[in-house]
Amino acid sequence: MCVFCSIIKGDIPSKKVYEDENVLAILDISQATKGHTLVIPKKHFANILEIEYPEYENVMYAVKKVTEKINVVYKPAGFNILNNCNEAAGQTVMHFHVHVIPRYDNNDVKIEFTDHSKEYDLNQIAEDLK
Repeated sequence: MCVFCSIIKGDIPSKKVYEDENVLAILDISQATKGHTLVIPKKHFANILEIEYPEYENVMYAVKKVTEKINVVYKPAGFNILNNCNEAAGQTVMHFHVHVIPRYDNNDVKIEFTDHSKEYDLNQIAEDLK
């Protein structure tokens, strides 16, 4: 069974910070920063490509609620809200979830993007994706 499904079932302990009938939010056991939270649908979907819209909307509602609460309590300078989809993107638990990572300064978490824009025809990409 999926580790998040086991947590949702109550078979594995967690530090819950939000729960409703559709969603569970727990502290990540590997705190990237103070308050790093995972927002998880109670129904199993492997990733963002599989989750259905009602469940996705429930997760994003909870993401906003959790982010607002962290903002009031810890007053971070900003947030990263992110999802990793599949192993190539860093997903290690194959149950859709969203990370809410409070940012307290520019150096507490390192997220880097390499600029490849000169290698691609942005007009063609925009046309392809319309």
